[in-house]
Amino acid sequence: MPELPELEALVLRLRPRLLGQTLTNLEVHRPVVLRNLLAEPEDVLVGRRVTDIQRRGKLLLLQLKDLWLVTHFMLAGTLVWPEEGELPRSRDYYTLSFGNAGAIRYYDPRGMGKTYLTRDLALVPGLAQMAPDALSEELTLDVFLQRLRSCPGEIKGVLTHERVAAGIGNAYADEILFCAGIYPFAKANRLTPAQKEQLYGAMRSVLPDRVSFLLEHWPPDMDLHWREGLQVHRRRGEPCPRCGTPISEINVAKRPTNFCRNCQPGLLIRN
Repeated sequence: MPELPELEALVLRLRPRLLGQTLTNLEVHRPVVLRNLLAEPEDVLVGRRVTDIQRRGKLLLLQLKDLWLVTHFMLAGTLVWPEEGELPRSRDYYTLSFGNAGAIRYYDPRGMGKTYLTRDLALVPGLAQMAPDALSEELTLDVFLQRLRSCPGEIKGVLTHERVAAGIGNAYADEILFCAGIYPFAKANRLTPAQKEQLYGAMRSVLPDRVSFLLEHWPPDMDLHWREGLQVHRRRGEPCPRCGTPISEINVAKRPTNFCRNCQPGLLIRN
């Protein structure tokens, strides 16, 4: 699933390319992903200029004058950059064309993602209820600790369910917890004050560092599922970058959790 760093880097890459450009064509190949919340057809977008590109949590927001395209990529969605005249594949859902600026196409092998067309962002499911963004100024240490107090579950689950901060998924929860030296299955309400501060500090360093890494190393296709350069996530059996202990992996609900048993000690409660 694309997470905060990939989407933040995508926004920074898209802005110089698309801001001020006019949408010249919208082609819907498979309508299931595009959710029109207007009382008008989708082609109302054509002829509008791109006036803003934002990210909120794991959502990409593209503003075209008074309309918004809000995309939640879910597990497998991404954007691709078709060549001129390149025909859509079976799992391409729509194409946005911007004249000389080229085109972007939504691709999703699972078809689980959603793009909402709306004038009112409050109509986008979950957006109004979203926790503060993990990199926002609003999420101070005090706010983070306050939100954490109401979360009794395992700390990785708390992070990935965005009860405390928006934008963190499976991959970066692993990375943040490794940086903080916290066992992924520790109960959030049993963390010490020092651990909670370490967790906040890790979140505020891992995520922007990863954005910088992506901007420097990301391939030109900007695949939102590119995960090179991570410390522990998906590195089962490889040596821990700190101590050399083989990285462990435990699967919960078909999602891997990777951690170092030496650097993140804790009682094993998963099989």
